[in-house]
Amino acid sequence: MRIGLIADIHSNLVALDTVLAELARDGVDRLICLGDVAALGPQPAEVVTRLRELGCPSVLGNTDAWLLGGAAPDPAGPTGGVMAELTRWCAARLAEADWAYLRSCPPTSEVPLDAGADLVCFHGSPRSYDEVIAATTPDADLGPMLVGCRAAFLAGGHTHVQLLRRYGDALVVNPGSVGLPGVGPGTPDLPVNRGVRWGEYAVLGVEAGRRHIDLRRVPLDMGRLLAAGRASGMPHVDWWAGKWDEA
Repeated sequence: MRIGLIADIHSNLVALDTVLAELARDGVDRLICLGDVAALGPQPAEVVTRLRELGCPSVLGNTDAWLLGGAAPDPAGPTGGVMAELTRWCAARLAEADWAYLRSCPPTSEVPLDAGADLVCFHGSPRSYDEVIAATTPDADLGPMLVGCRAAFLAGGHTHVQLLRRYGDALVVNPGSVGLPGVGPGTPDLPVNRGVRWGEYAVLGVEAGRRHIDLRRVPLDMGRLLAAGRASGMPHVDWWAGKWDEA
């Protein structure tokens, strides 16, 4: 079995379609999204429609919760006002079918794999979509986030930074961000990608007793991507475009 893992699409249909084309060439059996689908980008309804057409399940991310009326970003923060306004703009573009999709997203999901292995999916951690799991997270802090998880693979997003690390007998993977790799959750000790011109994803495989995880980046058509943003009418488009390498 081969599973495509995507996360943090952030309303970016150009990036999503590019990654989906790569995954189609990879021949994956299933596609799973790890949250943050429809906020902070130019094409919220289009992205949710594409996921619905594909039958792609997603867990609930923190910005998905913002759209659904959960705790919004602090307007007093350095980018809180920008993100709050972008969230309202994205929400205004969603149809009832899009809202139904977002409401159906669970906080975690467990997927049985071949050879008796399981995959647990979440956004930040199984405990909270706001928590950060990074390469630098001490095991003493990571343990309480993963308590009760006995799966071979633990997959989350949220940081926009690709990750593969071992915790006990499990492998923890973060596929990175499909649609906004230049923005992270604001944790001071977490690196932020620079000069971004790509989308990120991962392929997880369990085949004939062999297990593998590939972290991948695919170049994006920056002309198309930035044109879609500027044509959308989204507020703060210069802030959004500034997260990409326009050179």
